[in-house]
Amino acid sequence: MIVIDIPGHGRLDLAHLVLDYNGTLAADGVLLDGVADALCAIAVHLTVHVITADTFGLAAEGLAGLPVTLVIAAADGQDLAKLEYVTDLGAARVAAIGNGRNDRRMVKAASLGIALVQREGAAVETLLNADVACTGILDALDLLRQPRRLAATLRS
Repeated sequence: MIVIDIPGHGRLDLAHLVLDYNGTLAADGVLLDGVADALCAIAVHLTVHVITADTFGLAAEGLAGLPVTLVIAAADGQDLAKLEYVTDLGAARVAAIGNGRNDRRMVKAASLGIALVQREGAAVETLLNADVACTGILDALDLLRQPRRLAATLRS
């Protein structure tokens, strides 16, 4: 569990982290450098879930041995599948990170939504639905591990 008090914004009581795979944790299906270690570190505090369409078919291989739950979503209706997943976990206790258009609903529904702009770019709808935007997954994960950074960004 991660508890973050953000002046003028409220309190976050996070138990789950839901992430996209391609464009978020991986580029062209290959896990980005440093992500495995970062996921292991955050998994000490949050239950980590990865929900993806697995465009390149490499998510299971890339995440093998890591403390994450992997869910492969059907090609159709991914945005709704991701939203339903976050809702079923209890959106008020979820942080969600993604970059694609199919991530927009889960990012908006989560108590904390983070949009990423990395090599694959980011869907504008997802950016507009996020609480925070980051330019790298390691920076996004560090916001959770270093909550004062998040508080500095979101306080009012």
